[in-house]
Amino acid sequence: MRRNPFHSSRPSVVEPRRELLLAVRSFVRAACACPGVLRIALMGSLVTSKAIPKDADVLVTIIATMDLGELARAGRRLKGSAQTINLGADIFLADGTGRYLGRICHYRECHPRMTCLAQHCGRREHLNDDLHVVTLSKELLAGPPVELWPNVVRRLTVPADVEALLLTELERVQ
Repeated sequence: MRRNPFHSSRPSVVEPRRELLLAVRSFVRAACACPGVLRIALMGSLVTSKAIPKDADVLVTIIATMDLGELARAGRRLKGSAQTINLGADIFLADGTGRYLGRICHYRECHPRMTCLAQHCGRREHLNDDLHVVTLSKELLAGPPVELWPNVVRRLTVPADVEALLLTELERVQ
């Protein structure tokens, strides 16, 4: 039986953290230019010293009514970069009041699909309203482990690679 390479539990590169961190850095540079983005943060296994994280988890705080098109495009590039090394990426959305909105949909166009987990597919373009599947705590939304933009904020001690490849580089341009 052949395995789908996108569902492999092993990354295709020796240093998957480096590749994911570089992809997150590119995402931040693109996403911060999107009108309506208020904050970008990193959470999950990538902010720990776990040698092989399964994905990059990014939290983007937005103006609740913003057009998600450009942000979704940046999110698909991040997901694509992660998939090339057999890993994943999720872009979680919250509004300025700390309310979880859902995740950026990974499909470019909205069509009813069996694999789509959105409760209301198509109600808001590019938003996977997966509140029945995923939820983030108010505490995490209010104070994620690492804020990347508009200012770098560390709420924990980050691994050296996160510091060098992501935070130091982002601070340099802020």
